[in-house]
Amino acid sequence: MKKTAGLWWLALSAAAIAVYAPFPYLTESLDALAADDTGLASNYAGRPLWVRAALYVHIVAGGLVLLLSPVQLSSRLRGRLPRLHRVCGRVVLLAIVPGAVAGLLISPFNLAGPIGTAGFGLLALVWLAVAVAAHRAARRRDFRAHRRWALRVFALTYAGVTLRLWLIVLILAQPGTDHEVAFDRAYLIVPFLSWVPNLLLAEFLLRRGSAPRSRGRALDLDLARG
Repeated sequence: MKKTAGLWWLALSAAAIAVYAPFPYLTESLDALAADDTGLASNYAGRPLWVRAALYVHIVAGGLVLLLSPVQLSSRLRGRLPRLHRVCGRVVLLAIVPGAVAGLLISPFNLAGPIGTAGFGLLALVWLAVAVAAHRAARRRDFRAHRRWALRVFALTYAGVTLRLWLIVLILAQPGTDHEVAFDRAYLIVPFLSWVPNLLLAEFLLRRGSAPRSRGRALDLDLARG
């Protein structure tokens, strides 16, 4: 029961952020969002056109990958609808490539300075490399390796969720501090905190055997089970 609840949490939180994060940027201009001090818009509104374009590519592509990733990891859906799994896999890869490249391009313009450039830039590179490794494993029909790489892809993709959760926790951990100051302090930590623990947890599960074992089973988000 606890495992099922945890898997549902992963799927629903991923879907929520996949919709919530891009929505403001798709409904209003960056300048309007900056005027309302929405999200990180004020940091990018005055940037060159290519930076703003890369921001939108990263947000939309990242949101799409986050939305589809739980579907990809569901063993029930993969078994019943293998064609859907393959099509979604291609869409995920085609979204990760521009999303990761765009993330790398905008990483020097983040609010955390050199720490952010390193953290977010490295995340973009690792995200792309792991996705390519998952695709190559599937192409050579090594599905056990493919599922292992897919779990790592999800761990990195889920950084979109954990970044926001960590910001909330770190801001609340500074009672009495001005909100902007608390946010700035928290944002200095999340460039690495948002994804490194995710990846370490995925590796722990893979090594412990909760993820693919010798007979090829995976740690699946089997959301069809009660």
